[in-house]
Amino acid sequence: MVHTSRGGRRSLMAAAVTGVLVTSLAACGGDDGGGGGSDDPIVIGTSLPLTGEFSQPGQAAEQGYKVWQEMVNADGGLLGRQVELVIKDDASNQNTIVTDYNALISQDRVDLLLGTFSSLLNLPASAVAERNQMLYVEPAGGSPDMFNRGFEYLFFAQQSTADKQGKVFAEWVAQLPEGEIPETAAYPTLDDPFAAPNVAGIQAMLEEAGVETVYEETYAIDTKNFDTIVSAMKNADPDLVVHGAQFEDGIGMTRAMLKADFTPDMFFQTNAPSFGSQFTEGIGEDNTEGVFYAVSHSPDADTPGNAEFVAKYEEMYGGGEVPEDAADAYAAAEVLQAAVEAVGSIDDQQALADWLHENEVETILGPLSWDETGAPQGDFLIGQWQDGAPQIVLPEDAATAEITRNWTPGGAG
Repeated sequence: MVHTSRGGRRSLMAAAVTGVLVTSLAACGGDDGGGGGSDDPIVIGTSLPLTGEFSQPGQAAEQGYKVWQEMVNADGGLLGRQVELVIKDDASNQNTIVTDYNALISQDRVDLLLGTFSSLLNLPASAVAERNQMLYVEPAGGSPDMFNRGFEYLFFAQQSTADKQGKVFAEWVAQLPEGEIPETAAYPTLDDPFAAPNVAGIQAMLEEAGVETVYEETYAIDTKNFDTIVSAMKNADPDLVVHGAQFEDGIGMTRAMLKADFTPDMFFQTNAPSFGSQFTEGIGEDNTEGVFYAVSHSPDADTPGNAEFVAKYEEMYGGGEVPEDAADAYAAAEVLQAAVEAVGSIDDQQALADWLHENEVETILGPLSWDETGAPQGDFLIGQWQDGAPQIVLPEDAATAEITRNWTPGGAG
């Protein structure tokens, strides 16, 4: 999940790969081998967008890291040592994130790193880690551009990159029998390195299955009025709309569709529907019925440690919804923990990275494994809003409810 234009992404890539000025510290934690004696805490550093544009998911990620810290310390720590977190606020700024990770390494002299939120911030932050030869496990940053730089220390702790997050949904649509498979589809998308690849991946699979594309449009990040896009889509009369969105534009587009009385049979939207009650507040609970989306975590999933994570999160932060971004951060910390415990040391970051490249890690998101670029090799869950609540409908072995085919605003089931 990230906000940036394509032109901005090219500039950011250049800055991340060639323009990051750091003091190279091949040995993490300084000359003492990462924290001194065995009674010293293991210090893990991260910078998160606790303020600014990404503050909401950034704060959720902080919660996920702190839940992991609380649980691992209660269980005796990491390698028998307590874990201390150093968390900076990058204010959702890509320049600040570089300064923060440089400071974590060269001034705070942390032993280990955890990633930040969004591809926008993880692109330059991971470049700092790579130049310092430090393991970098990121909880959110699935743009394919993250993984085409030849990095050895980068790992993404979700099930798949953005271009494959709608794969399970597209496969389900493609196998629908004649008379049920949509004949036409529309693909509006935000100009965004998370949303655009997500939609493109679904579009390619559905076109191969014979679903005709009748509308596609990429709109700018600062778009606030969606009436023109909705009018054009309505005129094209697609059976399915696949919308690549972040939260605010996802709400805005859906409201514009409802205002125009444009309600295609099927509606898939990236990101916004996974925001729980904020999604229902944004478009009205009655209008959520049947909306599809991809999601990394379900509080009800029968994955190792998930029930304990959910219980500890509720204990620390109150009842209600467990944010997906908190779960993703917790899973990133689980990945880091697994590597450290398997290697038995924090002194050799190359060994930690090598172990992750060669092994699968069980997390609350399910099993995670990676290719040589650090890109994960699994499949996302597919959610659908039913009766005012989010359900998991695909894959079948993880489903909490059966699929209902149509989007039915107004609440009709």
